[in-house]
Amino acid sequence: MSIKSNPISFLQDAFQNSVVIFDGAMGTELYRNHIFTNSCFDELNLSRADLVVKIHESYLEAGAEVLTTNSVAANSFYLQKFGFADRTEVINEAAVKNAQKAIQNWREKHPGEAEKRIYIAASVGPIMDEHQELDFDRAVAIQVQQVLALWRAGADFIMFETLTSADALLTAEYAVQNILEKTGEEIPFILSFRPYPPSEYEKTSPLAEMVKNFQEICTLHKLPTPLAYGMNCGLGPDEMLEAVQEVIPLISAPMVVQPEAGAPRKVEVRSISMSSPEFFTEYAKRYIDLGVRGIGGCCGIGPEHILEMARSVKPLANARLRDVNERELSEKAQLLEPTPLAERSELGRKLAEKEWITSVELVPPRGFDLTATIEKCRRLKEMGVNCINIPDGPRASCKISSIVTSDMIQREAGIETILHFCCRDKNLIGMMADLLGTAACGIRNILFITGDPPKLGDYPDATGVFDTDSVGMTKIQQRMNRGVDLGGNQLPQPTCAVTGVGFDPNALDPEREYSRFFRKAEAGAEFAITQPAFDVDVVLRALDRVADSGVPIMAGIWPLASYRNAYFMKTEVPGVTVPDSIMERMERYEKKEDQQAEGIAIAREIVEKIKDRVVGIQVSAPFGNIDIVSRVLDGYIK
Repeated sequence: MSIKSNPISFLQDAFQNSVVIFDGAMGTELYRNHIFTNSCFDELNLSRADLVVKIHESYLEAGAEVLTTNSVAANSFYLQKFGFADRTEVINEAAVKNAQKAIQNWREKHPGEAEKRIYIAASVGPIMDEHQELDFDRAVAIQVQQVLALWRAGADFIMFETLTSADALLTAEYAVQNILEKTGEEIPFILSFRPYPPSEYEKTSPLAEMVKNFQEICTLHKLPTPLAYGMNCGLGPDEMLEAVQEVIPLISAPMVVQPEAGAPRKVEVRSISMSSPEFFTEYAKRYIDLGVRGIGGCCGIGPEHILEMARSVKPLANARLRDVNERELSEKAQLLEPTPLAERSELGRKLAEKEWITSVELVPPRGFDLTATIEKCRRLKEMGVNCINIPDGPRASCKISSIVTSDMIQREAGIETILHFCCRDKNLIGMMADLLGTAACGIRNILFITGDPPKLGDYPDATGVFDTDSVGMTKIQQRMNRGVDLGGNQLPQPTCAVTGVGFDPNALDPEREYSRFFRKAEAGAEFAITQPAFDVDVVLRALDRVADSGVPIMAGIWPLASYRNAYFMKTEVPGVTVPDSIMERMERYEKKEDQQAEGIAIAREIVEKIKDRVVGIQVSAPFGNIDIVSRVLDGYIK
């Protein structure tokens, strides 16, 4: 089926089945190639078509699935300033042809990617916002001319972008409606508005109010429905996050987010530009957590940003949309009754008998010498700690195998472990093999996590597999506990794992996190551990919301080692919220020793406030320092 035969549904399907990767800025890249501001950037579709095609190709090489045409200001009103108004249609047609040429060139270089779908978004910038002297009907006519030229040249949809007022949004809507009434052509389109920084809200209507008013007008006048809404320009990745949180609950259509590079951030006495590909990628991941379905960039965001973002978040997003396909049982296979929870491990017994649990998280070393780690575990056992949490490649880092670490700790230190099991690095076959390996080693407690994208670590060439997520792996483990693998084959012996999952009370989209948690519970989760808890009120509210799941929850506790440690946790660690009140407490002290003591005091206060609402605590050892852990646990080991 061709795109034009079903113009409304083709991109909706893409949004439903995956996160769609948009490209980045065109103007920034033209400027980097020595095209200066005295030029008409839109006319370059004719005079420098080679350069425009080259930039499009760079985004395709980076992993973009949507190319945005170089036509944001290619309307007759703007072009007349350069004497090109009579070439409006030709310039817009060339903009589409350049994108088509880039796709053709890219496909010739990558014959194995023949099935990859690439879309052309025809960029149409605002009229009413930029030229307020125009009356509404004239503005609509100008946009109709540009939209028809782009659409008939072969664009897949129209991207009305950088809209800052309800008038600009309505101009776009009426242009599409006008074309439908006069020609019968139903043109798919996205409306993307430009949010202002909070300090500028006084100069315009608040963003959320504008969106609500606009939607009410569209409903009242039965105006065409966009394929998606978007936000682009105006804000950097971090500021854009707040705008997304504000608007996404108000709309039912998919959301596309394209932040600009953003202004430098004040960090003590320095101003640091937080526009690196890694910074952009981290926020792209957070947009996905909020439910965003398309991600790209605007001013200052180039191919290097799109490359890192696409490689990192695309597999992760797909895993969250993909469920495991449990095959029917083979002819001789049968599901067995699982081993009772209390008989699987000491942790399982404590969970079954509702005893208080203490656990300590120790990160495996980078090398292969586990002597120091095992000695720490012996000391923790002597203190009365029940088990040791072993992360699996946290922050996409390379550490010694967490399975090997857990096995040696259990054999040589004589204390149970909770093995974190990441879905990032192996396919389903490899992960099932590891689950059999843990069973053979007697590692009975497993915490399933989806994992961080590889690019968040030090290995940019690593590939994230993400065949499934933590929900899918929980299902697989429970099936193997009943003696059958994912393919429906009978295992010689059932596994006996106690199955755990993560829970993030600080999630950007709490409703989505609660929904996922109940899916984990339905999949068979038998315990959960939270992200580090700093805001007690947030944690207690989250515990109330998931109480009906019946899953016992352990609270993650992170004793802050210093003010710098607190600042890093607040600004750089996803899923962690450090309230300003705690930052103020840590900042009171000049000496690191005093800051550490305050961090321990804060941790103990948190434990005291939530201890009656959880089945236990997991205390992280900052930088492997178990002396800090012992001071936090004093009086809480039973």
